Amino acid sequence: MAPFAVVLIVVLAVIVDVFWFDIDRKRWGWMKNWSNLNKILFFLGFIVVSGVIYLGLS
Repeated sequence: MAPFAVVLIVVLAVIVDVFWFDIDRKRWGWMKNWSNLNKILFFLGFIVVSGVIYLGLS
């Protein structure tokens, strides 16, 4: 249950940062010309790498 909670927290934090906190596009603006598929692949890769790092360190 704990790894699921960590992945959920990371995913929610990134989603909130992209869609709510970064209204001026200062942090995520470099992705504005990317297609939706590339953005989805980037975030899925980010989630996978975050999970692997978490599991590797625990």
